Amino acid sequence: QVQLVESGGGLVQAGGSLRLSCAASGRTLNSLAMGWFRQAPGKEREFVAATRWNGRGTFFADYADSVKGRFTIFRDDAKNTVYLQMNSLKPEDTAVYYCAGGYYNMPPPRETDFGSWGQGTQVTVSS
Repeated sequence: QVQLVESGGGLVQAGGSLRLSCAASGRTLNSLAMGWFRQAPGKEREFVAATRWNGRGTFFADYADSVKGRFTIFRDDAKNTVYLQMNSLKPEDTAVYYCAGGYYNMPPPRETDFGSWGQGTQVTVSS
């Protein structure tokens, strides 16, 4: 099982940017699907973005409607790291962000598609 550690969270003003990182250890990412979920206070954890192997050497990227056009997920398999670039942040993006590894074929992925989870990193967007 892959171990995941997130970093890069913090406090940012609305309209600002943050880049989250998720460093994997224990195995290489290879064709593993990698995702980002978030959980705001008092709410259930929700899907944000994920990449899945297309079987032909590249990855699809899937996004929640709420972050399309603002967030970008990308991976550097040489560094065994996945990133979430977050631009044009809004106060409603405030949450703990979790990195996850697993497999899925049909978007949007579910939490149960991912067997490995990081500990989470706090993102706070002030208005």
